[in-house]
Amino acid sequence: MLEGWFLWFILFWVIMMVVLLSIGGFFMFRKFLKRLPKEDGRSELDWQDYYIENSRHLWNDENKQFLDELTAPVPELFRDAAKAKIAGKIGELALKEKVAKIDQQLMIKGYILATPKRDHTFLKRHLRDKKIDLEPYQTLLK
Repeated sequence: MLEGWFLWFILFWVIMMVVLLSIGGFFMFRKFLKRLPKEDGRSELDWQDYYIENSRHLWNDENKQFLDELTAPVPELFRDAAKAKIAGKIGELALKEKVAKIDQQLMIKGYILATPKRDHTFLKRHLRDKKIDLEPYQTLLK
């Protein structure tokens, strides 16, 4: 039978593997749920891609750069997903409001709506650092 330090090493390694696999499985399951079709036959990610593709002509280089600035505080590992989610929400707003061009106000509104409520404190701090007035968006931040 195992005894001594090797036993503790094996137990530690087993517990570590179970924890890491559980964490990874959780995030994979969340991604899987987003890919499941809703009542309309499209998934959350399908709609996101739809809005991005159909609003692509409304974006200019300044908007893309501003989106990069907005997502700069997001850890690099999650930045692409965050950028896609925010761009999808901005595209959705642009198409629903039938704007001719995406402007900074629409981008900030989409940024706020796409950001989970638990992260709004970081969002507010980041927008203040960018010297953006939050007063017009107070209803969205509650």
